[in-house]
Amino acid sequence: MCCAMTEETEIDAIGLLCPLPVLRARKALAALPSGAVLRLLASDPAAIVDVPHFCAQAGHVFLGQSEAADHVVYRLRKG
Repeated sequence: MCCAMTEETEIDAIGLLCPLPVLRARKALAALPSGAVLRLLASDPAAIVDVPHFCAQAGHVFLGQSEAADHVVYRLRKG
């Protein structure tokens, strides 16, 4: 029996513009095991469209997003 993963890896892409937040997420996810969760912090307005699209294209699960003061937090699960 395996326990659920509770740790999340966080990538700070605040201040970076398209396509850099998605490229940073892709690189980070490549180093993580399947099922791991990545928190991507991004302030680029295009990321709201780019991140879910990237997940759909790459086989990852988009877990949602939440607003912070000056950025958005995206949560992705590696497929």
